[in-house]
Amino acid sequence: MKSWQLVRLLAGTFILLSLALGVPGSPVFVSQWWLAFTAFVGVNLLQSALTHWCLMESILRKLGVPPGC
Repeated sequence: MKSWQLVRLLAGTFILLSLALGVPGSPVFVSQWWLAFTAFVGVNLLQSALTHWCLMESILRKLGVPPGC
C-alpha cells in the first residue's frame, strides 16, 4: 500500500471513529468534543490539498512506506 492510500485510509477511519464517539445518538457516544477531532482531520485534508504538503504522508514515508500514486 502506498503512502497516499494510507493517508486516505487513516483520515477516513479517524473521521468515522470521531463521529461515532462524538454524535449524541451514537451507541458509543463519549463526548461532543470528539467532533473537534473530525474538524481537525478536515482542516488537515484541506491544508494538504491547497499546499501539496501532508504531515501524515511525511511521517509515513519516514517509517518506510513507499510513496507513489
